[in-house]
Amino acid sequence: MYRLIPSLLIGICAFAQSPDWATVNSETLKHYTAVVQMDTTDPPGNEIKVVEYVKRVLEAEGIPVTLSAHEPNRPNLIARLKGNGSKKPLLIMGHTDTVKVDPSKWTFPPFSAARDQGYIYGRGTLDDKDNMTAGMMTMLLLKRLNVPLDRDVIFVAEAGEEASTVNGIEQLVNNNWSDIDAEVCLAEGGQVDRREGQIRYAAIQTGEKSPQGAKLVARGLAGHGARPLRSNAIVHLSQAIERIATWEPPTRFNDTTRVYFEKIAGASSPELAAVYAGLFDSQKSSAAREYLAEHDPNQYSMLHTSISPTVISAGYQVNVIPSSAEATLDIRALPDENMPAFFEMMKKVINDPAIEIVPNSQNGLHRPIAPSSPIENEAFHVIEAANRKVYNVITVPTMSPGTTDMSFLRAKGMQCYGIGSMVDAEDAPKGFAQHSDQERILEEALYKFVQFNWETVVSLAAATH
Repeated sequence: MYRLIPSLLIGICAFAQSPDWATVNSETLKHYTAVVQMDTTDPPGNEIKVVEYVKRVLEAEGIPVTLSAHEPNRPNLIARLKGNGSKKPLLIMGHTDTVKVDPSKWTFPPFSAARDQGYIYGRGTLDDKDNMTAGMMTMLLLKRLNVPLDRDVIFVAEAGEEASTVNGIEQLVNNNWSDIDAEVCLAEGGQVDRREGQIRYAAIQTGEKSPQGAKLVARGLAGHGARPLRSNAIVHLSQAIERIATWEPPTRFNDTTRVYFEKIAGASSPELAAVYAGLFDSQKSSAAREYLAEHDPNQYSMLHTSISPTVISAGYQVNVIPSSAEATLDIRALPDENMPAFFEMMKKVINDPAIEIVPNSQNGLHRPIAPSSPIENEAFHVIEAANRKVYNVITVPTMSPGTTDMSFLRAKGMQCYGIGSMVDAEDAPKGFAQHSDQERILEEALYKFVQFNWETVVSLAAATH
């Protein structure tokens, strides 16, 4: 049965005044359209375009703003509304950069913020200018309605999340920790799932896997291509790739993933519910895992540390057998994975002395291994209540196979929860998701997401007496 803890009931009742949502929606659309139309693809970023806009909007309302930059054109924005200090601060964060685009693939120009049949199109509409805009709007509403606060509420519009953490979260953690230190953080990483027009559940990211890349390096004799060699490095590498790619590392549940699969079964069809239940049945787990591997790689990746071969390099001339060949592996580790022990398991699977496993950094994006955030505390229960009020759905904790900048904050002890807008499950296969050839958001979802942010922040931060 769903329940509210007593402190949560107090928080919800503490501030009864509600915004005029029709007016708020109109203003949200104006600001959101403006920032989506700004090209902040990373690299090179140029997040200063969005930051200068947001700074003007906040300062016009009397909200103080601080900028922090590793590079002049890539600043981070920090804004703070003061509370009475009886509770530690709340941090709300969205990033201002986006991934690159191929304009030829877009029906509407990628920085047009075009509206069509209930959708808004543009790079960054889902990743992550919805979070950034919702955070900004929440700050404006708190200020205008003069909401008394038990906590300081800190808003960060962050640079460099997609490809340059040194400009974003590392700059903030290393140089502005006292400005952003908080008990709880709300940032990207979750979403509200809608399928065939029906809202099913809200996924809240409480943990994430860690990028732990490696290379497979094969060495053999060089020789003439007309004389096949058993020591051919390319052949050895190919066999190693096949063995490691078809290997299924041990399945291990943690608090987040166990609850996720248990709860999502209740929001699924009978057929899918049986698959999820099968994950916990030793007689059916193999078939259940294979079903997810084929039909839902995202959920399949949540079961274990995953390995994907991504780059192969070998040879330099058609008639020369090279003496070495290598393959890059994208390894995403569970939060508590013992990587030296995992590499030893890989060696046994490959079982070839011609192959060396060489750990390496992941695309220059450093993100620390960090523990998952708790799901039995005030913050998570507040999020559950807000999802029920705004979307009328259950909340499921999830562990992201990818990474976010919250890993830096979790590593320093902050409770972090990934939130996100409502998304049609059918959109990703159609090519309209984050990082896809096109990107779009339901206009309705944008407005509901601002309401969700408002309900959550007020319940967590508004004064209770």
